[in-house]
Amino acid sequence: MKNRKSILTYLLLVIGVIILVNILADRFFMRLDFTADRRYTLSEATRHILGSINETVTVTAYFSEELPSDFSRLRRDFKEELIEYSTRSKGRVMFEFINPNKDEATEQKAMQEGINPVLINVREKDQVKQQKAYLGAVVHYGDKKEVIPVIQPGAAMEYALSTSIKKLSVENKPKIAFLEGHRENSMNTMIQMMQSLSVLYDVEPLNLKDSAAKPEQYKTLVIIDPKDTIPDYQLRKLDEFLALGKNIYIAMNRVNGNLQTSQGTAVSSGLESWLEKKGVRVNPNFIVDQNCGSVTVNQQQGYMTFQSNLKFPYLPLITKFAATPATKGLTSVMLQFASSIDYFALNKEVSFTPLASTSDKTGTENPPLTFNINRAWQQKDFPMSNLTVAAQLSGKITGSANSRIIVVSDGDFMVNGEGQQARQIQPDNLNFIVNAIDWLSDDTGLIDLRTKEVNSRPLDQMDDGKKALLKYLNFLLPILLIIGAGLFRWQYRRNLRMKRMNENYF
Repeated sequence: MKNRKSILTYLLLVIGVIILVNILADRFFMRLDFTADRRYTLSEATRHILGSINETVTVTAYFSEELPSDFSRLRRDFKEELIEYSTRSKGRVMFEFINPNKDEATEQKAMQEGINPVLINVREKDQVKQQKAYLGAVVHYGDKKEVIPVIQPGAAMEYALSTSIKKLSVENKPKIAFLEGHRENSMNTMIQMMQSLSVLYDVEPLNLKDSAAKPEQYKTLVIIDPKDTIPDYQLRKLDEFLALGKNIYIAMNRVNGNLQTSQGTAVSSGLESWLEKKGVRVNPNFIVDQNCGSVTVNQQQGYMTFQSNLKFPYLPLITKFAATPATKGLTSVMLQFASSIDYFALNKEVSFTPLASTSDKTGTENPPLTFNINRAWQQKDFPMSNLTVAAQLSGKITGSANSRIIVVSDGDFMVNGEGQQARQIQPDNLNFIVNAIDWLSDDTGLIDLRTKEVNSRPLDQMDDGKKALLKYLNFLLPILLIIGAGLFRWQYRRNLRMKRMNENYF
């Protein structure tokens, strides 16, 4: 009876402890994140955004079910991310998952919300077929909504969610201005960049010829490839802007390459002399790099004409970036007819930081020149290394306030074009400019999330020996642990019995 009472007391105690742990876990959330990429840890920027929302945020995730393992894991990761958001926001973020493939009405609703299906490859037996899948979400805040059309495996999930919530909840966005009036690249030719910037900022044109213009209302001024000379009085206004502690982003061309005419010429807008007074010289030269992009050319062979891609060193592929917020996470950026940047210190209160540089095998050529697509390039054509193509000035550039300037020696790497000439730019080209403008303009920290990706370690990329080791380790380790625990318990009980059999045992 006494033994039965002890067992009952023990069971009640265990149940009480379990209930207490659940109550404490519900009140005090904690999760340890040992992943290399900190995939389950929300950033300070996200926590700040979640702490500032005043209304309920509802996330409707339209995810297909019964997908291949990569996409099933994506669904699970997204759900765990939303659980984290809900917990950190104290329930102000609510979510639901809907499978659009279950019936036609649900599928129509998903598409009406802006979630369109994507085709993914599915292996069945010995065949690979394509399956329609939904992998998107809609974020609702009050009567406003933001659509995340597709969530890709390994993509910056936190950035997509946090920026959507920020865009819906922010009342007064910071303002940035794009300089116009000197034949700069039009904002309409940079659609991808404008879409990215409009999430966090009000983007407006600014013409310094207008006497009613108020540059001081903007956090950052962006100057993209001016082709006409900027007058001295406007350059003085740029100095006054910096003196207020504001920032300027400049993407400029010192040379122009025209593949239609195969001619390369120098360009002058007045910015080069303005920058030189601050110690930054953007040289009027063409960088050539062994690590480069290609151009498509028509070639004739007999009666046949065909297209082929030829390496074109005047399109340097940049893969070396400084460890700064403006370039964090970048892997490769394609530039067009870039120039080298030099620095000579004129002001001890100003620091210079190279942000991007060429490969170890590079060189320069001075205009005017004629491009030869079929030129046979040799090692002697690339005698230089690590030429700076993007840089940052920080400090008291003009006046007593700290300000910053970022200079890139190419004014076309972010341009989509217009009409039938429009093209998609590669993701890192977009990140290269948007990250930099974010760093100059935004203090929420969302810049760190744009290039945050999940590092996967798929088994099919491991060698056979390591795969076999992990396979047998996963299979045998639990069994060995159970056997070890059993042997330990058997030995303990055996020793206890022997001790009790001892005549001196009390």
